Amino acid sequence: MTPEEIKQAIEQLDNLLNTSLYQDAKAFAYELLENRAIQEDLESHARVYNILGIVYHNLSVYPKALEYHTKALHINEEIGNKKGITINLISIGNAYLSFSDYFNALEYYSKSLQIDEEIGNKKGVASSLGNIGLVYYYLSDYAMALEYNSKSLQIDEEIGNKKGVASSLGNIGLVYFNLSDYPKALEYFSKALHICEEIGNKKGIATPLGNIALVYHNLSEYPKALEYFSKALHICEEIGNKKGIANNLMHIGVVYFNLSEYPKALKNYFKTLQINEEIGNKKGIAVSFGNIGVVYSTKESSLYDLKKAEEYFQKTLVLAEEIGARDIIKETYENLHKLRHKEKQFEEALEYKLKQIALEKEIQSEDAKNKAQQFDSERKIAEREKQFAFEQGRLLERESILRNILPDSVTDRLVKGENPIADHFDSASVLFMDLVGFTTLASIAPPKQLVYLLDAIFQKADEVVETFGLEKIKTIGDGYLAVANVTSPLEHHQNASALASLQLLETMRDFTVNIPSDLGDTNWIKEMNDIEIRIGIHTGEVVAGIIGKHKYTYDLWGDAVNIASRMESNSEAGRIHISEQFAKSIEKHPEFTLIPRGEITIKGKGTMNTFWLEKGK
Repeated sequence: MTPEEIKQAIEQLDNLLNTSLYQDAKAFAYELLENRAIQEDLESHARVYNILGIVYHNLSVYPKALEYHTKALHINEEIGNKKGITINLISIGNAYLSFSDYFNALEYYSKSLQIDEEIGNKKGVASSLGNIGLVYYYLSDYAMALEYNSKSLQIDEEIGNKKGVASSLGNIGLVYFNLSDYPKALEYFSKALHICEEIGNKKGIATPLGNIALVYHNLSEYPKALEYFSKALHICEEIGNKKGIANNLMHIGVVYFNLSEYPKALKNYFKTLQINEEIGNKKGIAVSFGNIGVVYSTKESSLYDLKKAEEYFQKTLVLAEEIGARDIIKETYENLHKLRHKEKQFEEALEYKLKQIALEKEIQSEDAKNKAQQFDSERKIAEREKQFAFEQGRLLERESILRNILPDSVTDRLVKGENPIADHFDSASVLFMDLVGFTTLASIAPPKQLVYLLDAIFQKADEVVETFGLEKIKTIGDGYLAVANVTSPLEHHQNASALASLQLLETMRDFTVNIPSDLGDTNWIKEMNDIEIRIGIHTGEVVAGIIGKHKYTYDLWGDAVNIASRMESNSEAGRIHISEQFAKSIEKHPEFTLIPRGEITIKGKGTMNTFWLEKGK
């Protein structure tokens, strides 16, 4: 082969990869590796190895991907091709990221960053920074994810790398998406889409379209979500991107699932499974198995079949463990936990929940701790992580502070050395409260005054719930979660929760906050209406336990928590919205008036009969 023929052959190999013809790409790559001219042209030899590694990565055969990326790395190190070395290091980092091995992913991304900075390869520096930001994104450290993606964006804008700019904008959008800041997420996804359309990057266009669809999906705007997923699907079909086709079909199936159109959802999931099996995408196959299992495990579905659900969840688990996809394993543990609850096998359900918690700790806590050790001491991030770990360690050493973070009964168990802590409760009452109009408030109130106001409101809420024997679990932004009959036994906990909610309404209706003058001008208050709250309550079984190693969190899981949250989100200002199950538990008590609201559609639950709770007449 002549140099020109080698160049054309590698371009052909790239094309097969970009059109998701992975088996054809694999066969052609092996054919090229047997060619003497390729073997003698070491730079081309390394490039074919790296492309072959990417093929195996897309086929979810991560050990093989690592093998060929490492071979390419050794060749480039031998010939001193630093630019090639950084590409290989990033590819190896990507393989480890697919394993959810954030420690090693960060190590290789950091090595790539160091070399790119040495040789002045700004495009490579931007890419490495973006990848490091992606690690922090998966570690749920959104502040650091934003910092690194913002640095990446700044460099790509400086050098005019529009493809990189679009990628960074998309990654920043994902951070805002996971923070539930959907207007911001849409802003960044739309910017990424505009750039991809401008440069004619069809494969790139499909990604922000799919991300925009995810936002609409989470906003329960299902027609819009279907519209954008369908647009992304059409582009993937047009360019022959089978992996993209499968991904969008899967998301369309999820939309149908949330619309309670279970046969349509199942049809899409089986289509997705077929394509993933065709291209050998094991991770995609595992996800498809899991989605199919969820349909069969949904009680409201005409396809309800726990035996089939069990079969598909076990298939998911086997395949996810085979490829080391810990994120899928964790989700499958949760699905099996719910399945065992439906079968009334509570002991096994708890075992799966404990496995899920343990794996989450392994992914989030241990990797988060290790990541700080991988950066050179002069890098600001290393110092920040070490300081964070040190400060958290000091906090956890002080029992008095710990008792302000966790319920006393849980703290006592931790001090005695009990860990993990995970408990199942057959009957608990879950109360959600949030502030109506908080978005407007947050946009005009100065930060210090906003925090002061929230602190005053939630302290008053603490006083009320404690009076009635409830325990505050946590605050989430402007939301407040409390529970009864979990951290300590509470007889007639439904009555106590109902009384607490009525008192909360009355207290907040008359509550005023005087902001100290030293916090600045308070003229913005004139633009605000009175702050009102809305409340949602449900009763049922929950699982409660401790998550975290260096920063403990006591949290709740289960259908009761999800339904209580839905009651709150579908409530109205100044009202208490309760489920039928909760209403039945208090209907005989004269201190309460139950006003039927009728049937309403609850996201993820279908149609539910609900009530308004008011004081007895």
